[in-house]
Amino acid sequence: MDRKNTEYLSHRVFLLSAAAALLILFLLLFCLKMIIFEEGSLWPFFLGLTAFLGIIGASFYFVVKPYLRFEKMMRLFTDGYTTMEISDLYDVTPTPAGYRLLERMNDMMDSSELLKLNKRQAQYLALQNQINPHFLYNTLESIRSEALIAGLGSVAEMTEALATFFRYTISKVENLVSVEEEIQNCETYFRIQQYRFGTRLSLSIECDPDDRDEIYCCRLPKLTMQPILENSIIHGTECKIGSGHLTIRLERSGKRLLIRISDDGVGMDEASLARMNERLEKSGRAFASQNTETKGGIALVNVNNRIHLLFGEEYGLHVFSMPGIGTDVEISLPAITSDRDIKNKEALK
Repeated sequence: MDRKNTEYLSHRVFLLSAAAALLILFLLLFCLKMIIFEEGSLWPFFLGLTAFLGIIGASFYFVVKPYLRFEKMMRLFTDGYTTMEISDLYDVTPTPAGYRLLERMNDMMDSSELLKLNKRQAQYLALQNQINPHFLYNTLESIRSEALIAGLGSVAEMTEALATFFRYTISKVENLVSVEEEIQNCETYFRIQQYRFGTRLSLSIECDPDDRDEIYCCRLPKLTMQPILENSIIHGTECKIGSGHLTIRLERSGKRLLIRISDDGVGMDEASLARMNERLEKSGRAFASQNTETKGGIALVNVNNRIHLLFGEEYGLHVFSMPGIGTDVEISLPAITSDRDIKNKEALK
């Protein structure tokens, strides 16, 4: 991206400083002319010259020099050096916001933290490589066959549901899927959970029949709904005494697709609800740096961040909840039927 020199704040500051210096120099020369031709006193000229040189020296020491150090640090960072290796260069930053930026860079690019992240990624990839989809499906099919031979119909059905769920999660690698596919995956996941909860748990899917075909063709990120449904079960209905009911409502409002996943579980108090929605308003590592995994919010925020990345900040998640009544998670998405309609197409590559 080409930029004009005047678009850089540093160049604007330099131009304004040069103009101010020339103006002061012109005034000094004018004073000198007045002194020479009108035989005035020399002390105003020397006083002004001393002040001029003092301002130049102070500006260089307190402004220009720290700025050059900051520029050097930025160049080193763009060349691949981590902030731990160049932290001694930012004793002075241009603005408080610049200092906070450097602190965040330091947290993100800390060498020891990067090594930990690389180690976790390596462990994850090693585990992923061990989960060979074909081996997993063949094993599950073998278990299902043995269960049918032994007359264990429930075990066979559970194994089949688990294989279907893994096939969707592991093998279907597209970034976007249809609403219908997401609904089917939610139903498969719920079937698996029913083997644990039995009749204590129920699920209903609501959609206007007139809009059903159009809504079910809309595109959304894969695994948008199932993590929220899982969150509703674990942190809503599972903690509740008695039976629990889950509802997935789908509707289209203009150019928006609205999906609301509701439970009649324990709900959240006002303070917890406010903290959750505040986290959803943030993005990326602003949430990841907080210790909130135990609160069940990490799944919601991950889904929310993917929606922001693909479609923009105007879409995403919002939570409604009342203690003892239940929780609703509303997902707002653009009602698109083609991957070409995505705002940020680069995120799909």
